[in-house]
Amino acid sequence: MPVAAQVLNQALRRPGRTALRGAEGEVSYADLARRVRAGAAHLAARGLARGALVAISLPDSVDLLTAVLAADLAGATPLVCDHAWDDEQRTRVTSGLRPDVVIDAPLPVGDVLLDAGDPGPGDLAWACFSSGSTGRPRAVVRTRASWTESFSHLSELAGIGPDDVVLVPGPLVSSLYGFAAVHALATGATAEVPGRWSPASLRDQVRRATVVHLVPHCLPDLLDALRDEPGAPLRTAVVGGAALPAGARERAAGLRIVSYYGATELSFVAADPDGAGLRPFPGVDVQVRTAPGQRLGEVWVRSPWQAEGYLGGAPGPLRTDADGWMTVGDVAEPYRPGEALRLRGRGGGAIQTGGATVVPEDVEEVLRSVPGMSDIVVVGSPHPQLGSVVTAILEVGTAGPPPRSLLEAVARAGLDKAQRPRRWYGVESLPRTPAGKPARGLVAARLASGDPDIQRIT
Repeated sequence: MPVAAQVLNQALRRPGRTALRGAEGEVSYADLARRVRAGAAHLAARGLARGALVAISLPDSVDLLTAVLAADLAGATPLVCDHAWDDEQRTRVTSGLRPDVVIDAPLPVGDVLLDAGDPGPGDLAWACFSSGSTGRPRAVVRTRASWTESFSHLSELAGIGPDDVVLVPGPLVSSLYGFAAVHALATGATAEVPGRWSPASLRDQVRRATVVHLVPHCLPDLLDALRDEPGAPLRTAVVGGAALPAGARERAAGLRIVSYYGATELSFVAADPDGAGLRPFPGVDVQVRTAPGQRLGEVWVRSPWQAEGYLGGAPGPLRTDADGWMTVGDVAEPYRPGEALRLRGRGGGAIQTGGATVVPEDVEEVLRSVPGMSDIVVVGSPHPQLGSVVTAILEVGTAGPPPRSLLEAVARAGLDKAQRPRRWYGVESLPRTPAGKPARGLVAARLASGDPDIQRIT
């Protein structure tokens, strides 16, 4: 069933319930249903074919979600873009995707309505970016069922129901926040969607919300806001990221924290609802494949929630095998069913730094032009304010690293500010995969563990 059809069903049950609250106001389920049906009819009148790709770029979150649901109801594949992209960025990100329709103005709201069609659960129906606005485009596409059939599991895990007010305080171009918003609507809850993260607004937001979705580095600001609002109704924080800030659960006091690990390509992999450690999400099988002589291995996943791949043939970290297992190169300690999954590093995943998303391969491509460079791996290192900072580890051999001044000059000339490494390291030889490529996840894990062979470049 399309997400839009579930929203229409919620409108029949509780038409007066507030569905969406955004920066420009709020709409009820009845009004949202009317807008979605009219928008779907408008798209159908334009000759939109089933399965067509609809790129949506709107500044207001309520308008954006209305367009997403209208495209879904019409049987198309909605793709949420970042309205903050300039023309050059938008062209770069979407040029290889060739959307059939681009929605950059709110859909008309009229009296022409469209009855819900019958798109199949296996249709390619949802697409979202894994790399954000920085770097080459990676639009991940999935079936309807890979999202909608996981809704009930998340609802049970986090205790989310139709009487909740769910705060989704980040940009909907992020699959984490986009999923959180449509899940809340399919559940019949109120989704509060300000469209961006704003610590200054949290005190007001937590006076209304009962549940919040966020990423780990935002959790300290949330806990500060709750400290200043002791009577706030917020009871649950759903945190998308395996590593919580140190002492977060202890500071949370009466707030329940449900953390989870996943990836845009893999969806939910494992969850920790009580602090006992990550366990596989319902329906998910997990393996950690360790190469001979290695202490850590790659996380491989098989589940109904996996994506189908990348649109437009874009390269990316996702790999599959013949038995339906997938990996994005994340690294963990050896795992046996029934144990907690102990992650040690993100593999080929993008780096979230201060609200920007950086793709490591894009940084590496520029820095490989440095004279005398043998090879390089770029990873994210934890940072208390920015979440992560871009960190470069150079393979320097026995000759030693190039001067840091040269490295920084090349970075300034070829990279955006968010992409430039803040930390530089050198190692004589990078660990490599059996195919001979640098093992990014193992490098990140060695760096995090303080490997003495990896030396700071000053």
